[in-house]
Amino acid sequence: METKESKISMTFRKEGRTVRPLATFDIDENKIIGVYRGSLSTYDILIKYRQKKKDGKWSLLRTPKHIHWAVDLLIKMSKKKKKTSGFLGFLIQIWNETKPTVNKKTERKFLNLNYLLKKHASKIKEYKEISKYGEYKIEFLILVARLLMIQEKTNRRDAYMFRKLLEALKEGKDIFSIVSIATHRGR
Repeated sequence: METKESKISMTFRKEGRTVRPLATFDIDENKIIGVYRGSLSTYDILIKYRQKKKDGKWSLLRTPKHIHWAVDLLIKMSKKKKKTSGFLGFLIQIWNETKPTVNKKTERKFLNLNYLLKKHASKIKEYKEISKYGEYKIEFLILVARLLMIQEKTNRRDAYMFRKLLEALKEGKDIFSIVSIATHRGR
């Protein structure tokens, strides 16, 4: 859910100009995701988030990377292997359903992530228990994953790296392979 406060909180200055988010999502009282216009393609998006620190103050804006949630999922996998594997299968399903943004209409549709959470409420409930392991809650992982999927597929029609990472995690590949995929830089 987007609030006026989160929109303001996720606004920043870059090179002397104000950058406002296209959309914000209050995950809970501790995390906010902002989606911004990117520069790699016409419908490229940039993803940033903030989280409350232990002192109650908001962190600086952070850009989530594949490695961040991959490490979180490895922690979850070490505690609840079967449940986390099922969750990874669910994320692969979302990958298969995700389409690139090709016009304003699809951009608005894909940025309606609250719909995504409602649509998959039963799956979120099914995997909720793994939220207590690692840093991130399931809802945060779903939203960030979906945004990274949209970003990747929009900028490269032949994109596959994200799916490859999900599959490597699900298959329990060695840590070197997972980190290598998660930190790979495209062409």
